Amino acid sequence: MSHPNSFGARRTLTVGDKAYTYFSIAEAEKAGLDGVSRLPFSMKVLLENLLRFEDGRTVKKADVEACNGWLANRGKDEVEIAYRPARVLMQDFTGVPAVVDLAAMRDAMVALGGDPEKINPLIPVDLVIDHSVIVDEFGTPRAFARNVELEYERNAERYKFLKWGQSGFKNFSVVPPGTGICHQVNLEFLSQAVWTRKEADGSETAYPDTLVGTDSHTTMVNGMAVLGWGVGGIEAEAAMLGQPVSMLIPEVIGFKLTGRLREGMTATDLVLTVTQMLRKKGVVGKFVEFFGPGLADLSVADRATIGNMAPEYGATCGFFPIDEKTIGYMRTSGRSEERLALVEAYAKAQGMWRDADTPDPVFTDTLELNLDTVVPSMAGPKRPQDRVELDHVKREFAVAMDKEFKKAAEASKRYKVEGANFDLGHGDVVIAAITSCTNTSNPSVMIGAGLLARNAVAKGLTVKPWVKTSLAPGSQVVEEYFNKAGLQVFLDKLGFNLVGFGCTTCIGNSGPLPEAISKAINDNDIVAGAVISGNRNFEGRVNPDVKANYLASPPLVVAYALAGSLQIDLATEPLGTGSDGQPVYLKDIWPSTQEIADFVDRTITSELFTSRYSDVFTGDEHWKAVPVTASQTYAWPAGSTYIQNPPYFEGMKKEPAPLTDIVNARVLGLFLDSITTDHISPAGNIRAASPAGEYLLSHQVRVADFNQYGTRRGSHEVMMRGTFANIRIKNQMVRDEAGNVVEGGYTIHQPSGERMFIYDAAERYKAEGVPLVILAGKEYGTGSSRDWAAKGTNLLGVRAVVTESFERIHRSNLVGMGVMPLVFEGSDGWASLGLKGDETITIRGIAEALTPRKKMIMEVTSADGSVKEVPLLCRIDTLDELEYFKNGGILPYVLRQLAA
Repeated sequence: MSHPNSFGARRTLTVGDKAYTYFSIAEAEKAGLDGVSRLPFSMKVLLENLLRFEDGRTVKKADVEACNGWLANRGKDEVEIAYRPARVLMQDFTGVPAVVDLAAMRDAMVALGGDPEKINPLIPVDLVIDHSVIVDEFGTPRAFARNVELEYERNAERYKFLKWGQSGFKNFSVVPPGTGICHQVNLEFLSQAVWTRKEADGSETAYPDTLVGTDSHTTMVNGMAVLGWGVGGIEAEAAMLGQPVSMLIPEVIGFKLTGRLREGMTATDLVLTVTQMLRKKGVVGKFVEFFGPGLADLSVADRATIGNMAPEYGATCGFFPIDEKTIGYMRTSGRSEERLALVEAYAKAQGMWRDADTPDPVFTDTLELNLDTVVPSMAGPKRPQDRVELDHVKREFAVAMDKEFKKAAEASKRYKVEGANFDLGHGDVVIAAITSCTNTSNPSVMIGAGLLARNAVAKGLTVKPWVKTSLAPGSQVVEEYFNKAGLQVFLDKLGFNLVGFGCTTCIGNSGPLPEAISKAINDNDIVAGAVISGNRNFEGRVNPDVKANYLASPPLVVAYALAGSLQIDLATEPLGTGSDGQPVYLKDIWPSTQEIADFVDRTITSELFTSRYSDVFTGDEHWKAVPVTASQTYAWPAGSTYIQNPPYFEGMKKEPAPLTDIVNARVLGLFLDSITTDHISPAGNIRAASPAGEYLLSHQVRVADFNQYGTRRGSHEVMMRGTFANIRIKNQMVRDEAGNVVEGGYTIHQPSGERMFIYDAAERYKAEGVPLVILAGKEYGTGSSRDWAAKGTNLLGVRAVVTESFERIHRSNLVGMGVMPLVFEGSDGWASLGLKGDETITIRGIAEALTPRKKMIMEVTSADGSVKEVPLLCRIDTLDELEYFKNGGILPYVLRQLAA
């Protein structure tokens, strides 16, 4: 801990009989930071961080003063600061490669002659294993037990490795499988709103609870006034190793909420409305902070639902300040009374407490929503921001059948399903999943789904036989309150049996559809539907057989399972026929807001939380049975296709090699707008007829044991082969004889003109000594903070990615892996410039005088020899990022620092 003195902010806060050191914003305001009490609450968290870490080196007096300057420039001055979060949160998909990297750094430290013990997290790190459970078994009482068995069978090597990490690294805790989703465990248990730390002199320091997480939905905890956002595994590893997070002081968009939700409206309806509004506003790279009288009627669970979807509206975070609701939620979820007293006293002392009399902070810009105007909503068929009002879903699906899927003429056709007593048609819902952190942490929508199921069973309704149903709660607390409320029995009757505690369908772990249904869909090119209570519905994500994916509240998931089709208007048409022979409509079974509230009040108690979280790191019998040998460095298993020592540090010297220009590069991929990290990063199923599949087959892995890309993130050999291999990605260079773009991970090798897999072409270019670039459109890298989207790009030999714009996390990750992000200046793009992908590309100005945000020129030489000069802007934004880039990435940089 440094000892700041520029603003005399160090003070003592006494709470009960305990004294805490804290860094007072009020004292700093008196000492020259005039007006900072009017900053947004989220900005006060950043200001406190700078006051606490001011040391004249990483944090200078001018950096602290820049927070004061924010009041005049509102975040538009692009001031770089070094920010240090209190802790790091990881899930296993992103956590395994992070721990692999740490283990590899220990080996590299030995090779450089340094001390491997220096490679240890310096701040608390929690890794929650939640991304590996797949919905194989469903609709039966044994689904949960069977899916857990399969999870351990498939992931034995990964879990053995993580258990080694749990014993091998200090400050590193693992929450075993079957506990819950990392964001819900974070909200319900790990987060404290105000964090404390014991200092070397025995004193205790109090400061805001902050974190970065290796999952973009880390923002969920913003609903509990904890400032956190998603970063790539690469950045998280640097934070763990004591490096500050380099960031620009953000613009803060104030979102004013007024009024209150009407009868029957859900938090999901609200968040889909907020997401659409903020996407339209344009908040990428900005903080969003919620304020206004409407907050008084939003529970912390509702706020967390809104915070959760910050990546979907593009913001860095979606922050809510501390108030009475925060304290009430912390009490209900089992935090200690001592902690509650500290949170309230600290927030009030720091001007971080909000009540009805709190004046509105100063914001960069604002927008407003009257909660009274929110209507029942879904989002789809392939983007979270594409909100559709419930009574327009049928009509909008018809539009999508015409415009999106080009099948309007076939919309009413039905197709035979082999061996079944039903047929299948376009828009039939084949997956209905109550899944994902977004909604499963919110008791009101979960209880709502249970009550709707109870009412449907009472009417004699059943789920359509082609629907794959699943219930994957975000924590064991949900299972407990469903049973306590007597509602699980009704969900079971409709096939919504517990399938696991984890992310499941929302991240593509939906498991295979029944064979006959899958065959009917693929034989007839049926546009099948999924309705999930998740946050992501990008193409190819939920299930490879499903093209139309909709986000909805848990009660609507149950309703669509009953209706069985997106071509039914739930507002006016019946869900089915009751046992009395009468039609049953959605309004007949929708529970009232009051009944839901009564059930929540009766069943959600602090005892539920304290009992379920009392022994959270121990795990079940499966976890206890995972063998582990304690050691300083990891004994990499020979021949493993799950855990491999990555090549990032091979041949590394104590000094980085000089930078070089990119000369006569070839274009590996030519992409349009909105290429997501799901398109770039390996995700979902591994096909046998793919480079990754061929690699596994060559290592005697049976197709049945391929598992999926997410579980193989610890194997660079599998992951680099799966980069840009998404079944729906469209490389504009690759066209069929009719001139249509071919879907899938293909490219054209130049100058041979041969079509091949992107990985195969990259290997050929590597052998030929040819550097590579990617050209793309707007919003490149949206979606999950997948570090492999950057790691894979690096390992394929891509030196630069040139786009019209980047999503925040992916741009940062590319720099962190030593890949240069560049954007076209002005209104240029590769399409307007007439580029085809067969050109050679030269980018100079890297080897000498490279600076953050440097203006550069790209020389484009066409096949006919003509040359275009295209102005670009280098999106290495800060001096810290420039250091990372010069070292070949953030990890080599940190390793050299520690070795020195």
